[in-house]
Formats: sequence, structure tokens, C-alpha cells
Amino acid sequence: MQESEQVPPAPGNERDGRMRGSNQASLRAHNERAVLTLIRRHGEIARADIARRSGLSPQTASVIMRVLEAEALVLRETPRRGRVGQPSVPMRLNPDGAFSLGLKIGRRSVELVLMDFVGVVRARRRLAYAYPRLAEILAFVRRAEAEVAATLAPALAGRIAGLGVAIPFDLWSWPDAVGGPVAAMEEWRTVDIVGELAKVTGLSVHMANDATAACAAENVFGATRSADYVYLFVGAFVGGGIVIDGDLVTGRTGNAAALGSMPVPDGEGGVCQLIGVASIHVLEKMIAAEGGDPLAIWRDVGAWDGLGPVLERWLAAAARALAHALVSASAVYDFECAVIDGSFPPAIRARLVAATAREMATLERQGLSPLEIREGTIGAAAREIGAASLPLFARFLLDHRVLYADGGT
Repeated sequence: MQESEQVPPAPGNERDGRMRGSNQASLRAHNERAVLTLIRRHGEIARADIARRSGLSPQTASVIMRVLEAEALVLRETPRRGRVGQPSVPMRLNPDGAFSLGLKIGRRSVELVLMDFVGVVRARRRLAYAYPRLAEILAFVRRAEAEVAATLAPALAGRIAGLGVAIPFDLWSWPDAVGGPVAAMEEWRTVDIVGELAKVTGLSVHMANDATAACAAENVFGATRSADYVYLFVGAFVGGGIVIDGDLVTGRTGNAAALGSMPVPDGEGGVCQLIGVASIHVLEKMIAAEGGDPLAIWRDVGAWDGLGPVLERWLAAAARALAHALVSASAVYDFECAVIDGSFPPAIRARLVAATAREMATLERQGLSPLEIREGTIGAAAREIGAASLPLFARFLLDHRVLYADGGT
């Protein structure tokens, strides 16, 4: 982090002066973001420590803190007196300092959340469906955005920083598995969803892959306490993410950790993609084959309790496939742990994690580092929470552990 320098423009060179003025403004903005990021990471931190940890001079740090307080982005806590010297004054982010919207567009449901500056979801709206239709989703966003914004006091409504979107890459793929008409799914191939959502909401829009957004939520707001892990989110389709040295790794094309496409045994002596065994759409087909309503688990979380033997069979098959995928991933990089989360109740997540660990114990892992399997700590809302973080990091913070689109609309 750099300190601002007051460099006067060279005599007779107004253009050089304008450039330097612009650079100084950019530097001040960078330093403000750096201070906000530092406070976010520590929860609360004394003003004196902000200067020491940031590398800024006490004078520069003090100016920045005054600006951030004036903008209501940070709050001053009660001074705390130590053994000697002046009392320390802890600072923390103001939950009401900024808000963002997070939209998850999935193959079975769409959800919109309103999140505050410290990652607390203040309001949410959800719609379940058999398959995603563009017009229906845009109408939902128009209605839900107005409803969640109305939960804020009028003075705070203008502090919504933007809309983040978590959506599967190639949403139109696998139409047979989704069960939607080919024509309805094909409209997603050509639509400019960022542009359409910007028209509907009037906000800047930032987009990320849904599994990547879920991994970002775990990394920033979760309690995994690891800097090196492979992440799996089991939704209608299973997807993944990678965190290395505390950074979310998105890859050259943004498609890193496409674990759903990883080859695994299909349980019948052949090989298929992980997506064809460990996804909830597979469970849907099993429920339908038993004469049940496959979409009930999306409408009512309590429906999971009555699945009985069909759930047992799916858990067993999914655990075997996940175990093979995780062993393959650990052969590429020596992750400390694997984190599994998904669109199911915590009790189901716990059972899937335990079953996957048992299956992994039966596989040949000679030459590989130990890999602990842990439960995710965000839950079913990970994708929309990760999406909601995108505008906040794009506008206020510096943190490479969150993916955000540089070209927000």
C-alpha cells in the first residue's frame, strides 16, 4: 500500500499536472479501499494499528479514517485504555454503510438477497421452477428488487452498490437433464443477461460462475479456516472451486475447478462425468422413478425428510463419485482439505460428507497428501451470498479472494 505524495505540476505543463492529479485521486481511492479491506479482515482494529499494518503514515491514515467516517462506511468504537499512553480507538465497518444485491440463477430456482456491508443477509426472495425461463426470471428480479429495497429505511436505499449474479456457465447445456424445452433453454445461449438485468434494476451488474461464487462466499465469509482447499457445491448440477494460498483461483478463462466434468466411475463398470452421479438432478430422476414429485425438494426443504431409501441410494452413489473426484484433485495439488456444501439441509450435508470420507478411505491414495473432508459453513445460500459480495468488492474493497467482473455494467 502506497502513501499519497503531493507533487506540484511542472511549470507550463498543465497536461502533466492533470495526469498527476488523476494519479493522486486514484492513489487516494486505492488507499481507502486498502484501509476498508484491512478493517474487514480483522473485524475491528485500532486506529493506530491501521497505520502500522497498512504501511501508511499516521497522518495519511488519519485523513483516510476521517473521510470514511464522514461517508458512514466505518464506525468508531468506545476507546479502550491500555496500560500506558493514549487509549486505542477500534474501528469497524458500518453494516449500514453499503448494501448489495445477490442474484442466483439456477436450473431449479432463482433467489435474490439483500446483503449489508459486513455480509449479513437482510432480506431474501425466492422462486422455484421446473426450468429457467428468461422472461419469468426478469419479472421476478423486477418485483423482488423493489421488495427487498423497500425493507431499508429511505435514507439507506441509495446505498445499494450494485447487483452481483451467480449463474452456471453454459446454462443452456444438458437440456435433457434439466427437463426444459430445448427452445426455452437455447434463449440463454444468446441473451446478454448482464445488460438485461442492468435495464431491469438500473444498477451496475457483476457476474460470476455460480460454483465459483459459492466458493468465494466460503472463502470470505465462511469458517473453513484453511488457505488451500478444493470446494464442491452440490446443486441441481455439481460444481467446484479452488482456493490456493488464500486466493480464489479462477483460471485462464474463468473456468477453473470445472469438477462437474471430471470423469468418475458410473457405478456400472463404466465412466461418466461427476455431474451425472453427484448432482441433485440425479436424485430428482430417482424420486420420479419411485412415483414421487421430483421438484418437491426445491419447494419445501422439509420434503427431504420423507425421501427414505431413495435418498440413501443417492447419497451412497454421490459419495463414491465425490471420493474419486477428490482423490483425482489431490493428485494435481496438495490441498489441505476438501469442502462440500450444497442445496440441501445441513443434516444431509453432514451425511454426505461422512459418506464421502468413508469412501475415500477405501481408495488407493499412495503418494498423495492426506485430505480432510469438511462441511461447508455457508449452506444453500452460498451462491447468492457470493454474488452479493461482488459489487462490494468491486466498489469498496481490495481482496483477491473474491472474483469480481472488472467490466460491470
